[in-house]
Amino acid sequence: MRILLARHGETQWNVEGRCQGQGFDIPLSDAGRAQARSLGARIEGLPLLRAVASPLLRARQTAELALGERAGLLTFDDRLMEISHGLWEGRLPGEIRAGFPELHRAWRETPDLVQLPEGEGLREVDARAWSALTDACSGLGDEDAVFIMTHDAVNRTLLCRVLGLPLSRVWSFRQASTCLNLLEGHDLEHLQVVRLNDASHLNALFGEVVHRKL
Repeated sequence: MRILLARHGETQWNVEGRCQGQGFDIPLSDAGRAQARSLGARIEGLPLLRAVASPLLRARQTAELALGERAGLLTFDDRLMEISHGLWEGRLPGEIRAGFPELHRAWRETPDLVQLPEGEGLREVDARAWSALTDACSGLGDEDAVFIMTHDAVNRTLLCRVLGLPLSRVWSFRQASTCLNLLEGHDLEHLQVVRLNDASHLNALFGEVVHRKL
């Protein structure tokens, strides 16, 4: 099976560094829509059996623009939504550092141990996202491909599991806007990461846009 695991395009809140999570359904920016079209050009012509996306607007818009005439393949799964940041949602990094200094430090240093205030922890995201991936891949043959559009934290937990990394290592790689991660294998237990954070449809080597982070 082949899994094209992608992240949504840029929003204005990405540029500002605000927590988006689930509570605010933020649309793509003009730049994000252009990124989604570039992703579409990258995957044009690739045979896709299925396409599944988070129902949040930024993911849905990216998937629809990238799929173009194939958007009729698209289904949505709540389990692919971004991590709920709870009380952090809508806030800037400086506001979070000031209001939750110890928790913010733990989020950067030991993210696997953190339960976000009135939100989720990475273990919860990992469980629901892997369940969604399992369903999306059900019945796929060796040459079949599925396109999955989701979010930063969701991608990170899925990739940690495939790479055999503990969730404490979620910050050890990047997920750029509209990046592609290509996973291949006979089944979910034998997946290999063929491409990681591939955004060559947007930038030359060393040209990735890095947004402000918590």
